Amino acid sequence: MKISFKYISYFFLFILGVNMTLTSCTNDLNVTPGDDDEFLSETFFQDPASYKQVLAKMYAGLYVGGNDGDGSPDIAGIGGDFSSYLRLLFVMQELPTDEAIIAWADGTLPTMNAQTWSPANEFLAGTFSRAFYEISLSNEFLRQTTDEKLTARGVDAGLKAEIATFRAEARFLRAFSYYNLMDLFGNVPITTENDPVGFFYPEQKTRAEVFAFVESELIDLDNSLVASKSNEYGRIDKTAAKFLLAQVYLNAQVYTDTPKFNEAAALCKDIIDNSGYTFANVPYAHLFSADNNSNGAQSEVIFPIVGDGNAIRAIGGGMSFIMHASIGGSIDPAARGMDGGWQGIRTRKEFVALFPDATATSDKRGTFYTEGQTLDIANVGTFTDGYAVTKFINKNADGSAAQRNDVPDIDFPMFRLSDVYLMYAECAARGASGVDINTAVGYINKLRTRASGQQILASAVTLDFILDERGRELFWECHRRTDLIRFGKFTGGTKIWQWKGGSLDGTSTESFRDLMPIPARVIQANPTLKQNPGY
Repeated sequence: MKISFKYISYFFLFILGVNMTLTSCTNDLNVTPGDDDEFLSETFFQDPASYKQVLAKMYAGLYVGGNDGDGSPDIAGIGGDFSSYLRLLFVMQELPTDEAIIAWADGTLPTMNAQTWSPANEFLAGTFSRAFYEISLSNEFLRQTTDEKLTARGVDAGLKAEIATFRAEARFLRAFSYYNLMDLFGNVPITTENDPVGFFYPEQKTRAEVFAFVESELIDLDNSLVASKSNEYGRIDKTAAKFLLAQVYLNAQVYTDTPKFNEAAALCKDIIDNSGYTFANVPYAHLFSADNNSNGAQSEVIFPIVGDGNAIRAIGGGMSFIMHASIGGSIDPAARGMDGGWQGIRTRKEFVALFPDATATSDKRGTFYTEGQTLDIANVGTFTDGYAVTKFINKNADGSAAQRNDVPDIDFPMFRLSDVYLMYAECAARGASGVDINTAVGYINKLRTRASGQQILASAVTLDFILDERGRELFWECHRRTDLIRFGKFTGGTKIWQWKGGSLDGTSTESFRDLMPIPARVIQANPTLKQNPGY
């Protein structure tokens, strides 16, 4: 059973009765409730418990797309099942890469497999809107929790102190959304709690300006987030902000043309040495099982997107999507702890080739299902074309059943210490100061020992090796697109995989596709926004 905050996070989706919708781009950045007597209002905040309820809503928005799971969607124009933050991140970060491909032909979804998307793509619009919806919640929560407002409501000193930590978490979640927007779309508007509520055209900022905003927020949050590992499981702390800042610095050359690998390395070293998060010395499979919040895997998970089969009724959101969509062919759903499969996601043969074998014999991370599956993907719409992936399982580490078989208990590990090890090693390979290549080798070999993989020497730590090792360790954890871009191998012809560019054998794609287009519906609603080059 998960801890109390998880139940708060999702239970309140049912009782808040919120129906915040995005009716136009001009209001994407200052979403207001349909009934201002219900939520984020003076009346609502008269209840001292309301502050944590709103924080719970912000965390819950990372998994579900609406207030009753998949129904009553937060975002107008896209169903709650399709508009789950985690589900959309998976679509953006995995489907356009060598790590995943999906059989479905829903709307413009096939263009994500092929890197042939256009501004009319509804999944891009959903991603843009979901991120700004979360930003809107954060901004309004910050407006409603100023010292002035809390004093006027008679909030006592104890609750004020607790709300101060809630405010820091809201700012982190806002920074997380801005990071994703910067990474995917580049030049986007910035709004904060200091902007007006109502109809206005927010000013589009350059990618470098968004970078500077996210950087400054994360640096400042070190003063207000709770100490590392002192929060409830599922809520973030100082280390989560340091991790996100390390990611920002690792990709700084992409975002601003100025490398910051030295800064990334320093943060990674700090996290490894001082955070209290420790490498999970458990079988690799336990990191992705139904009880990964309690089986030892949790020691290295810095920021989980929590899941719970009983508390979350979101069949199409988050991990439920990843589990259902990855089951098909001759896979027994019961063996995966699920009630059925949707025959959607599998991987491409070029990614399988990163492992010494496809049977997880020489590397336990190579969790492929091959029975009845072909390595080649002759037909994208046929699930049995391409090896399936069994990385995640809705069973406990000891093999016992999860709470339910329709919605999984698995927590998605958005940030984990193993990634910090690999970021440190990459900084070493890139010549950053303050890092030691032998220490980096030790971190990589810890990962490989857990996976029963072959140990490496310092001479093996090249950039190509690091990219491949990140794939082996972190695949399907929503990093691949960003990683490939940082290494110059997402678009173009340096790295080719089946169906890249829309052809069976793969082909070079245009470099402008390293950025997603600003969605057409967003520009239609806010004509002051400028489209990214190439679109």
